[in-house]
Amino acid sequence: MPKATGFSRFASKVAEYSGRPVVFVLALVSIAVWGLTGPIFGFSETWQLVINTCTTIVTFLMVFVLQNTQNRDGRAL
Repeated sequence: MPKATGFSRFASKVAEYSGRPVVFVLALVSIAVWGLTGPIFGFSETWQLVINTCTTIVTFLMVFVLQNTQNRDGRAL
């Protein structure tokens, strides 16, 4: 088995931690806080842009992390 690269180790840890229930709860709390602050910020475009930008960046990066873990799992089989 080849030695794991730095990115592979990083991807494994991210996949491991992102699958934990506490991370889901943190994400849920973050969305709730964002939603509850809507009236404070007047449901402004900037307020909406915050959640759109954050979720887009996280989704984009997670695609590569998860693809790396899937590729390694596929090679292991």
